Amino acid sequence: RQSPQGGTTLLSRIAAAVEQIRQLKFRREVKPDVLTDEQLSARVEQQFRKDNPRAEVDQDDAVLTALGLLGPRDDLYDILLGVQREQVAGYYDTDKKVLVVGGGDTAMEEATFLTKFASKVTVIHRRDKLRASKIMQDKAFKNPKIAFIWDSAVEEVSGGETVTGVRLRNLKTGAVTDLACTGLFIAIGHEPNTKLFKGKLEMDPVGYLKVQPNCTKTSVPGVFAAGDVADSRYRQAVTAAGTGCMAALDAERFLESGE
Repeated sequence: RQSPQGGTTLLSRIAAAVEQIRQLKFRREVKPDVLTDEQLSARVEQQFRKDNPRAEVDQDDAVLTALGLLGPRDDLYDILLGVQREQVAGYYDTDKKVLVVGGGDTAMEEATFLTKFASKVTVIHRRDKLRASKIMQDKAFKNPKIAFIWDSAVEEVSGGETVTGVRLRNLKTGAVTDLACTGLFIAIGHEPNTKLFKGKLEMDPVGYLKVQPNCTKTSVPGVFAAGDVADSRYRQAVTAAGTGCMAALDAERFLESGE
């Protein structure tokens, strides 16, 4: 019986196994690289003109994108909150009172989850109603551990190595209040990391890449999307890993077909 292994060790072993399989089966050069805007444009143009003189991407190349989601801006923690990211995190404890900033599905999911560890979770939202889906709102409203502060924004965070409180400003009245807490979680949502594909690959109104049913093919032959860039529903590591496998197989078949 093998002893339990940590996540880092397990990932290293998985990576080594994948490399062995790649060498045995694919016998192709697969390496991380930087895809320039011109290269992507060339791949887009190739679907219309195979003899594109500007093309720097070979005909037998395939592009896999798995750039995931973008979280809150890094400067949000410095400009809005006045502290560094590591000071914001807080920590789990059943006696802790924590705050969640946001009003969408991400915030409601985070707040509901945190009630498993904290005695009270207060959601701070800059509007007078939530943007979350009705089912997520109902779930949060029914939870006795979750409270709401409306029309307010965080102006300052107090504390040293850990958070001890925040200063809130009511955006309608301008009133400023101090609120003690032992954890602060920013849950203002995420967006797909697909800006570099704008105007080149088909997207939905939010920015998620559109893929063909039951595969990872995008609107451009030879470009495949895996993970959260094309998944607005599940956004889980395990589903991202599954579509990553799908994208690799789709790319292999694309290369073998010589399209």
